[in-house]
Order: sequence, then structure tokens, then C-alpha cells
Amino acid sequence: MTVPLSRILYVDDEVILQKVVRISLEKLGGFTVAVAGSGEEALEAIPAFRPDLILLDVMMPGMDGPDTLAALRADSATRGLPVIFITAKAQAEEIGRFHSLGVADVITKPFEPADLVAQIRRVWAALQ
Repeated sequence: MTVPLSRILYVDDEVILQKVVRISLEKLGGFTVAVAGSGEEALEAIPAFRPDLILLDVMMPGMDGPDTLAALRADSATRGLPVIFITAKAQAEEIGRFHSLGVADVITKPFEPADLVAQIRRVWAALQ
């Protein structure tokens, strides 16, 4: 039985991307979306929001994507939470390194907002 994907936490320090991604996921995907501007904010938001999946920018000031992922994996409550990295670092070696950290997938910037929902649904289906 497939578990439905309904709650996504999007973590990115770029305010314009926060708005574009949130609108795309809510309007086109029908998801409930929470936004965090940093890794620290994401870790604080998770217990109350209880996301099914986290969409996590790689390059952010302070706690970046890999650091945030490490914190998630170190906590038994969030260890199994699927994470998709979003990054402008699209070289194969970087993407390979990100997969070795345990992300479900990597979406490269720039991306088409209309395609984002389909990409996330494909990843979710593969995880089920």
C-alpha cells in the first residue's frame, strides 16, 4: 500500500525561491507546505509540522544542507525522513557525493516549477 505524500518542508534561504516553490507545491501538487529559511529553522519546525518529506537546499549560510542532513540522521525521530537536495552544484561527482550522504534524490537548479511536483512524486513513488 502506498503512503500518500501530503506534507513537505522546503528549506532554502532564498526568499523568492521559497515563494515560487511553495506556490508550485501547493497549487500544482496539492501539498501542505511549510518553509524554513535555514537548517536551524528546519530542525525547529519539524516536530510541530511533521513533514513526510524535506526539500533541502544545499548551499545556505550557517547550517548548510549536508550539515542539516547530518543532524536529521543523528536524531532517531528524523533519521528515516526522506530528504531531497536542491542544488546549483550539478556536477556528477557532487551529485554522487550527495547520494552517498543518504538523500533520496537531487534536483538541480534552475528547475521548472511546473516539473517540480512530478519530480517529487517520482521520488516518493520510488521510496514506497
